[in-house]
Amino acid sequence: MSTARYASAPQPRSERRAWALAGAVLAAGLAALALALTGVVGRTRAGVAPPPVLVSVATPVPSAPASASAARVGARARGRAHDAIVAHPGAGEQRAAARSLLDASEVHISRRWMEGFYPIYATAQRTFGVNWLLIASIHRQESAFSTAPGTYVGLNFAHCCGGPMQFNVRNGGAGVPSTWELVADSYVYGARPARYDHMTATHPSVYDDFDAIMAAAHLLSADGAGYGLEDSSWWAAYDYYGHDATGVSYADQVLARAIGWSQHGFCVNCGVEAPMVQAVYAAYGRPVLEALEAEAAEAAKAQAASACASSSPATRSLAPAVPPSRRRESCARRK
Repeated sequence: MSTARYASAPQPRSERRAWALAGAVLAAGLAALALALTGVVGRTRAGVAPPPVLVSVATPVPSAPASASAARVGARARGRAHDAIVAHPGAGEQRAAARSLLDASEVHISRRWMEGFYPIYATAQRTFGVNWLLIASIHRQESAFSTAPGTYVGLNFAHCCGGPMQFNVRNGGAGVPSTWELVADSYVYGARPARYDHMTATHPSVYDDFDAIMAAAHLLSADGAGYGLEDSSWWAAYDYYGHDATGVSYADQVLARAIGWSQHGFCVNCGVEAPMVQAVYAAYGRPVLEALEAEAAEAAKAQAASACASSSPATRSLAPAVPPSRRRESCARRK
């Protein structure tokens, strides 16, 4: 048969393109299989994990004698470089603060909500050398991880403090910076995450989570806190709140929660353990509270002596507005 008869007949398609396409499909399938086997795809997104716990801290035990702690109370109070976060709260404010120290573990905080804070905690720890568990515990104590009403607007019950870390913005004036102003620019020392909730338009802002947490870490570092959750961390937490009986309870709970996390893992919705609070109080809080009570007793005694002296004829004109019978009874009891 002559081939010239079929010279114009259509020629069969080349199989090269088909083989190339098949090879590409096979390669893509193998790549997908490899990704699935390694767990990169084909599983539910795990989300952002909290930073690793640096070390499991042992439950503290009493060590320093009360006299040494008492001396530290006075020396630390005299040598402070800044006022406390809550400066000199009154009796009513202390009662309100004491009620707020009750651990509200029934408030459920979602995992997704917390994921925005983990990179901030890690940056604060790396930048200022403060254990992120201590930072997170103060964040929990101050605003329940930024979920408390009014976290992002206004000021607290004492009309002095605001934001996620409840910084005092009112204890400055007359050329003296407030606590917030002292550390407001701390955010410049670390890399701000690309995204997180409640990022403010301008910086620094006491209501911006990154700005506030970085400032808190800087303040804790300046007050002696480090990677260890020990005596220096208790004092830093005590300084963070203020030097009074409520501040002792505050520091006890903050450090107890952080130590508990170091032992059992970070738990967003777990309450602080009462035995751990008691252990921290026995080791760090009790000597300080005893020293505060002794100072208060001495001050009351001095005031009473002054009142008795003012009841003498020579100083009667300077006596306070207290009935003479009550002054005589008070002075008689002290003779």
